[in-house]
Amino acid sequence: MNYPKKVTLGDITVRDGFQHEETFIPTEAKLWLAEQLILAGYRHIELTNLGNPQGMPQFKDSDMLLKGIRTSRKVAHLIDSVSITAITIREKAIERAIQARKEGWGPNRILLMVSTSESHHKKNSGLSLAEYWAMAEKWIPLAREAGLKVNGTVSTIWGCPIEGPTEMSKAIDFAKRWFEIGANDVEHADHDGSASPDRVYKYYSMLLDAIPRPEKQIVHFHTTRGWGLANVLAALQAGMVNFESTMGGIGGQPANFVSGVPVSGTGSYYYKDPNITGLVSTEDMVVMMDEMGIDTQLDVDKVLEIGSMVERIVGRRLRSESIRNGRIPKDMTGRG
Repeated sequence: MNYPKKVTLGDITVRDGFQHEETFIPTEAKLWLAEQLILAGYRHIELTNLGNPQGMPQFKDSDMLLKGIRTSRKVAHLIDSVSITAITIREKAIERAIQARKEGWGPNRILLMVSTSESHHKKNSGLSLAEYWAMAEKWIPLAREAGLKVNGTVSTIWGCPIEGPTEMSKAIDFAKRWFEIGANDVEHADHDGSASPDRVYKYYSMLLDAIPRPEKQIVHFHTTRGWGLANVLAALQAGMVNFESTMGGIGGQPANFVSGVPVSGTGSYYYKDPNITGLVSTEDMVVMMDEMGIDTQLDVDKVLEIGSMVERIVGRRLRSESIRNGRIPKDMTGRG
């Protein structure tokens, strides 16, 4: 098998993982997790969403969280080397990020998102694709002028939970467009677990043929149907080197019920069982890559310790097998 010997991993638990939780996660717990991830070696943390928290109250503490990580004594010696990302789907969120950056406590990277499926895109952003591209073309230069890096995400590459099958080549065109209008990197996302390993390999091979810059592309998988790590392996074989995931494999569509209160979120869930959804497990992916001899640049044992604590934070058993069974021993146990 051919796969990279070194990868760059990002953790997006604090934003994408917790957004699907139906109980508000305390700000102190989110900050603790971000700090511990940085101490474990992560240099790419997706921290919050700067959109209107009325419909997504899990993000009502976004300002406190961004200020907290910037002033944290635990990671003060590392923070300048860390990419702190906030989701900014619409104009007001981008404007908030720019102002916060100017004030010295904001993110240093923002994320905009399009779906190849018009229906999915409209549900997520409230705009048509044509309207969204026009908005992005206006705001990306303003964000970069303020010192923000910009990620352009492409979603529904392998299928849409609303419309069904999608055409993968459309996502390649969207990735090219992101770079043309000023994005620093592009995330290629399976947001509902529609990707299968054969099509994952085909897509990322197509992508690297069209844009031979693997370091500028980010792999994002859900594992709704249990294919997450198989898809990671397929992406590795295609030559991808940047991956992101969540602790315990949590995450998904923003919750529409938080701490006893119905909220809008992004509407009704499109999962048959919203309790069995989420992203690739950070713990399992890190352990698998480490066992394959791939340098993750992380403290693997600390990652597993963090995973155990995240289960206590959310109050239930999560979807990591590695925090239950541990790493494969590298030395003889001495037991006969």
